[in-house]
Amino acid sequence: MAENNATSETPERGRFARLMIDTRPLRRREFRLLWLGELVSETGSNIAVVALYVQVYRITGSALAVGGIGLVQFVPILLSALFGAPLVDRHDRRSILLIAHWCEAGAALLLLVGVWIGSPPLLLVYLAAALVAGSGSLALAARSAMTPNLVPHDELPAALALNQAMWNTCLIVGPALGGLLIARFGLGIAYGLDLVTFAAALISVRLMRPHPPVSASSTTAPSREGALMEGPAESEAESFIEDEEGWARVTAGFRYLKGRRVLQATFIVDLIAMVFGMPRALFPVLAQVQFHAGPELVGLLFSAVAVGALIGALTSGWVHRINRQGRAVLIAVALWGAGIVAFGLSGSSIGLALGCLAVAGGADVISAVFRNTILQRSVPDDLRGRLSGIHILVVTGGPRLGDMEAGLVATLASPTVSVVSGGVICILAVGALAILVPAFTNYRAPE
Repeated sequence: MAENNATSETPERGRFARLMIDTRPLRRREFRLLWLGELVSETGSNIAVVALYVQVYRITGSALAVGGIGLVQFVPILLSALFGAPLVDRHDRRSILLIAHWCEAGAALLLLVGVWIGSPPLLLVYLAAALVAGSGSLALAARSAMTPNLVPHDELPAALALNQAMWNTCLIVGPALGGLLIARFGLGIAYGLDLVTFAAALISVRLMRPHPPVSASSTTAPSREGALMEGPAESEAESFIEDEEGWARVTAGFRYLKGRRVLQATFIVDLIAMVFGMPRALFPVLAQVQFHAGPELVGLLFSAVAVGALIGALTSGWVHRINRQGRAVLIAVALWGAGIVAFGLSGSSIGLALGCLAVAGGADVISAVFRNTILQRSVPDDLRGRLSGIHILVVTGGPRLGDMEAGLVATLASPTVSVVSGGVICILAVGALAILVPAFTNYRAPE
């Protein structure tokens, strides 16, 4: 009887295992070191994010000034994407990651000093925010370029899903903890913890082996189908790399995108979602004005998006079975927009607002897994840094532009109008992209 019961339970366990996240990449030492170090440091960084937005709102009382954080951060992100990402394709990625983390720690120290002096000028806070953004963007480019070389090809989607799970765990724990700590102890504790947690990242990266870029001549490029060949042949990627100097090296990633409409669409669709559908700059305003709460709710609003995203990542075991990845991205981004619209219409119900943000976050992580898979499978290693630079410009720069857009519309109209209109524009723009770029809508994963 016991044997029969065990046998009858096996299919259920098998179905459950197929649904849950694939943890095989964590068996790889290099990936595990990187993943665990970033888990700790990103938690600290997300504690500090809440402090940064709350601090600017306390200093100015202006949604536009909070949105200004995005503007001052976008410039260094742009510079990092243009000039920092090419370095990732030329130099040891571990060394670049170490340098970036030291810079991030310096920015955290600057913010901590600003709190110690009592009433820091807004310019000092903006300067530190810019340093955080630029160095963080460079670190992300190095990590993104390293990841495909840390795991076997068939484990790449699982590695990307694990990264999404890690980031969203940090986005849950960090802001929620940050909001509570700020409400109880003040801003200094948030920046202090951020500074301390960078030690984990520095130690873990130190323990890794050097990771220089793999030359085009020593690695197998993606297949013609996998590379979305609407433009030059994959073998021509070397022409973007050999004898590059100056500006040509910087623009190689953009030149590689020329004619590759599916790859272009992966960037455009995320830019749409982040610029118009990311209302985080309004969280301090909404917490105080609409929900009559303090920093603890600001942290929960940040965390709610990540709760949904983490659930999406942890139940992402099915994503490798989806063949029509372009359509999956479009559906996921449309669901993100719908979640943001519902959040804007949630009134004074904190529970409903948090639930809507969680739904949006779940849709966003599924979109991210498919977009990253398309990108990483389609680009030769020699260009991953530069294409990752463009990807990071969109992923990290888009929300910063979204901060400014949200703050501006909220100032001209109201926070509610800003949130709802952004979600509606997101849905409409995704529909337009589906019609205008049928190659992306119909894109299927290569066999």
